[in-house]
Amino acid sequence: MRSWSRGIFVLLYLALLLKIEGLKFHRSEHSERISGSAGDVLEDNPVGRLKVFVYELPSKYNKKILQKDQRCLNHMFAAEIFMHRFLLSSAVRTFNPEEADWFYTPVYSTCDLTPNGLPLPFKSPRMMRSAIQLISSNWPYWNRTEGADHFFIVPHDFGACFHYQEEKAIERGILPLLQRATLVQTFGQRNHVCLKDGSITVPPYAPPQKMQSHLIPPDTPRSIFVYFRGLFYDVGNDPEGGYYARGARAAVWENFKNNPLFDISTEHPTTYYEDMQRAIFCLCPLGWAPWSPRLVEAVIFGCIPVIIADDIVLPFADAIPWEDIGMFVAEKDVPNLDTILTSIPPEEILRKQRLLANPSMKQAMLFPTPAQSGDAFHQILNGLARKLPHDKSTYLKPGEKSLNWTAGPVGDLKPW
Repeated sequence: MRSWSRGIFVLLYLALLLKIEGLKFHRSEHSERISGSAGDVLEDNPVGRLKVFVYELPSKYNKKILQKDQRCLNHMFAAEIFMHRFLLSSAVRTFNPEEADWFYTPVYSTCDLTPNGLPLPFKSPRMMRSAIQLISSNWPYWNRTEGADHFFIVPHDFGACFHYQEEKAIERGILPLLQRATLVQTFGQRNHVCLKDGSITVPPYAPPQKMQSHLIPPDTPRSIFVYFRGLFYDVGNDPEGGYYARGARAAVWENFKNNPLFDISTEHPTTYYEDMQRAIFCLCPLGWAPWSPRLVEAVIFGCIPVIIADDIVLPFADAIPWEDIGMFVAEKDVPNLDTILTSIPPEEILRKQRLLANPSMKQAMLFPTPAQSGDAFHQILNGLARKLPHDKSTYLKPGEKSLNWTAGPVGDLKPW
């Protein structure tokens, strides 16, 4: 009870301080520039620093898949579609593969949705293998490096492990043919078999126009202390309740469902985006995977993300100072969440809000149409540019082979 009383006092105090700190997408007032190298990296311009060759694949690998299901444009895995569209007209694109630094293979591996809109990863390995077989047969560039100068967008729950359940993803491992390629993926967790060295971790897709349409007046007070909407238990897939989110979401519910400082529920109201703009802290706990679109939404709406996912690797971590703009809470410490958050000095909260108000911070989390300077597309290119020049190990000696084309589950070897 004492922490609740302290929290209510803090909430009233912050409501007064934060009344003028309302946030918009590109609002420059009351923002603070990111200091040091991170701010410089965030504002880098990749144009002129790299050239990308885009393979022209048969439409069955991309456009025809999208034509069958337009929902793929709006789900959180849609970065693979929008990155393809961006590169087709990007200034970094080259039509001469001999001068390319990087090669991109546009495969929409997540655009296979259930009636409920959930992506099915089961065809993805065969689709990816088929595309790699095609480019290795029709062009010489894959074979000279076995993909070491190629990058792939793999926004599945566990990246190129191609499964939505962690145990099975770990059992599968990264698709063997992608072992030398650079993977651009939403999944990031330290010391995990589904995150290989050199991968670029990116934000999930969240629709920029939709979020823009839900902006509220910037002087609206932040009257909600802690906000969360989503599952606490996944009864269908985890009936005993201890596996989903490693129990972290269940702990949030059991400890704080009656706490007046916590506005938490499984219901997803039509005012969801507006509510985030009225909140000081937005919980971003792991689910089946450690990442979710809530992280993007929290940054866009200026709600301090409370990241509950041990060992998570966050998007563009070399450019975005996550420690400065967010709060990290260990999964084991979830029962103490109220004490942790109410103990943060108001001055520290205000500084995090000012950093979140930085337009370049928000821009880096978005895949807008048309593309804009400093957005997630450009941050991906910056990440690729920083890997140049390729070292000698990128290129194989004549006759040298390192990849095993017959490795992996038997089902993955079937034609697609």
